[in-house]
Order: sequence, then structure tokens, then C-alpha cells
Amino acid sequence: MREEATAFVPGHVTGFFSAHPHEDPTKAGSRGAGLTLTDGVEVTVRPVSESADEPPTIVLDGEETAVEPVATVLEALGVSARVEADADLPLGAGFGVSGAMALGTALAANRAFDRKLSQNELVTIAHGAEVRAETGLGDVVAQAQGGVPIRLEPGGPQVNELDAIPARARVEYVAFGELSTAAVLSGDTDRLTEAGTTALSRVVEEPTLLSFVYASRAFAREAGLLTDRVAAAIEDVADAGGQASMAMLGDTVFALGTGLSDAGYDPAVCATHPAGAMLR
Repeated sequence: MREEATAFVPGHVTGFFSAHPHEDPTKAGSRGAGLTLTDGVEVTVRPVSESADEPPTIVLDGEETAVEPVATVLEALGVSARVEADADLPLGAGFGVSGAMALGTALAANRAFDRKLSQNELVTIAHGAEVRAETGLGDVVAQAQGGVPIRLEPGGPQVNELDAIPARARVEYVAFGELSTAAVLSGDTDRLTEAGTTALSRVVEEPTLLSFVYASRAFAREAGLLTDRVAAAIEDVADAGGQASMAMLGDTVFALGTGLSDAGYDPAVCATHPAGAMLR
């Protein structure tokens, strides 16, 4: 058993998705596409006990908090630990922070406790924990791959088929506030799923960044998810000659290139991440 282990997990912005429930959380999830980000979450695991009997301590950006997927991952591994996460991104704003914490915990705990599980096994554990907590449906598998992943099937890596758009981009974003993933997914998702299926077909037919942002924007509108602030920002970016859409699920707008800067906003700036989650 090591004193500690650290992993980095890229953030993830989902452009569009369709929800696919299943009684087994490792087989539930979403189809869709998104961008992984060089802004992400660094997770350090410090072992407390090789038993899950003791409650874990979870710290995000210096403040102790409760993150259900992280606790579930530790329970699945049968261990207790202090988990410290430093995030470049806000929680609850559509950047996959809870998924990053779950996956980072799985990777770091596996090393710290010498559990000898494979990458796919760890991703499956983290994905299942996210689905059970209703904090995400597809972030974990995307964050494990990196790049600009296209999720062709729902579920963890044992059933998910992943493709990708072979491109890199500068990404700008502005987070106006939070949206509840659980609240959206607990409602009628038929309209959302139809819009997500249409968007996925478009991007599979033309796997480019431009096609992705067009499909994402159409999805946000057709699924009825656009907030007033995001809609206004997207229009401002379009007026400035750029391309933008909404991060799912958050009151957040993202743009490729310099769209938000050109439109007069003061965005955070990063890029698509060339690789997936990794141990430090």
C-alpha cells in the first residue's frame, strides 16, 4: 500500500446526448458526443484503511464535501481513503467534474491500494457509480478516452463503442450557473432522445468539429434545454462570426476558437485534451 497516488482526469463538455436507462448501471448511459478539456480535475487518494468500514473523507478545492460517486467507487474497491480533488472547473455546470472525481478516485485508489484492476474495470466502476448517483451518463467513458469522443453505445467500456472526431481545437467557455442533471433526466426524455439520435446521426455521417457544434446547437434547441443566458451568448457569438453551443447539462456556453472573446465575453480558455485520464 502506497502513501498516496494521484490521477488527472480531463473535463468533458457534452454537446448532445440521448439517455438509455438499464437496471444495471454499468450498462445504462448515453449516446452522444463531446469535447474533453485540458482543464480538468487532479485527484489524490491517501489510504486510510483496506476496509470500506470507515467513511471516506472527500475534499474538493480545499473544502470537505459529499460526492456520492466517489464514495461508491471506494466502496466497490473495498477501501477507505482521504480523497482530495483540485478542479479547474465548476461543479454542476456541465463539465463532468463528478465523473472526473469518480474516475480519478478509481485510478488513484487502484494504485494506492495495489488492487491490480484493469483500465476497463476501473472505468466500469466509476461509470456505474456516476449513473447510480444520477450525476452523469457518459462523462466517465469519454474522459477515459480523451480527444473529441463519439459515444455510439451507452454503458461502460465493456459495452460502449467509442469513435472520435480526429481534430483538436481551442475551447472557450463561460459558466453562468448550475443545472440539475437528475432533474432533467427524471422528466420526459422522449423529446431529448429523439433530438440526440438525430444529432448523433449527423456527426457520424460527417465527423468534423463544425458538424459537432452545429449538431449540438440544434440538439439544445430541439430538446428544449437552452437557457436564456446561453441562448443570448450563442447569438452573440454567431453575430461575431463564431460557433458556440450549450454544455450538457449546465447553464454554460462553450465556443470553438475565439468566438466568445470576439463577442465581448471574458471566457476561460483551454483546449481539447489529446489523451484520456492518466496517473501522475
